[in-house]
Amino acid sequence: MVDGQNRKDIQPRLKVAIVLKQHQRTGKLTWGIVKDILTPSAYHPHGIKVRLTDGQVGRVKAIES
Repeated sequence: MVDGQNRKDIQPRLKVAIVLKQHQRTGKLTWGIVKDILTPSAYHPHGIKVRLTDGQVGRVKAIES
């Protein structure tokens, strides 16, 4: 699996695992489909921030290959 630190690896309609803000301490992953990419920079060490199709927002930790 690819990590979610590089914006070029993430596109709308990809299935990804994100960590929601309230789960940052535990690292609990939430799977969903990317709707919007929110991080403007090409790289972020904690993961690119995205909005899923169900409206949840978090940082990408894994991309389903």
